[in-house]
Amino acid sequence: MLTTVSNSNFKMSRIVQGMMRLNNWNMTIEELENFILEAIDLGVTTFDHADIYGGNHLCESIFGEVLKKNKSLRKKIQLITKCDIRYNHNDNVLVKKYYDTSKEYIIYSVEESLKNLNTDYIDLFLIHRPDPLMNPDEIAEAFYELHKSGKVLHFGVSNFTPQQFKTLQSRLSMQLITNQIEISPYSLEHFYNDNIYFLMEKKINPMAWSPLAGGKLFNPDDDKSERINRALKLVAKDLNIEELDIVVYSWLLSHPLGIFPISGSGKIHRLKNAVRALDIKLNKEQWYAIYTASLGYKVP
Repeated sequence: MLTTVSNSNFKMSRIVQGMMRLNNWNMTIEELENFILEAIDLGVTTFDHADIYGGNHLCESIFGEVLKKNKSLRKKIQLITKCDIRYNHNDNVLVKKYYDTSKEYIIYSVEESLKNLNTDYIDLFLIHRPDPLMNPDEIAEAFYELHKSGKVLHFGVSNFTPQQFKTLQSRLSMQLITNQIEISPYSLEHFYNDNIYFLMEKKINPMAWSPLAGGKLFNPDDDKSERINRALKLVAKDLNIEELDIVVYSWLLSHPLGIFPISGSGKIHRLKNAVRALDIKLNKEQWYAIYTASLGYKVP
């Protein structure tokens, strides 16, 4: 299931396993190891981290215990991590949360990620959030040093607009190979701000975080999610599928941009459903039934 990303030489699994809530899965190291092995057997070999997941690299550290225990796993998987969101835990501060894309902090964060993940290199490193104080030349220096040292093999961004992406890319000699953005039937923002079409123009495959909209597509809590839920059930019936999450993943995978969905669940049957979606392609009527349900009106 390894797929080449954005005309680069980097390959990752078409479904990505997100590790944001790993610290809440209440797994022993042995249970987590078994989960990773089962994921690999399913063809899911790419694992998405960030320095802030769990707080202060905690989720990376838990995952790293498995790599420490079973050293053979590292060659079988691809590791993604991110940085720039910082939290102040001291009460006597001006601001609790801010972004930091300084060269010093990027390199520091990568070093911490390497240590906590028990690895010598990161396959793909992302700037987590656009920083209003971003100095693209300084980020470029950090990327160059990390790449030259072999500590990071590939780079990308997360939650960037087209212009933010272009600005950073203009300072880099290497290609940014992805933009990790929120895409789901509930969240169509990147269809409106032209990000989808920009990425298509540049032949860049995005990663989709929160593809299931945090579960609200299955447990609706507003008019929009209720509309989408009804549409998903109709499409599921049309496809003779019971699980709605398969339909959602199929909706994303059916888009010509080549989206890489991130499954955030620690339940292996949920990951199996995401993988099952790889074999299902929605027709245009089915795709638009979900899209227009999200819009709340018929397309013109």
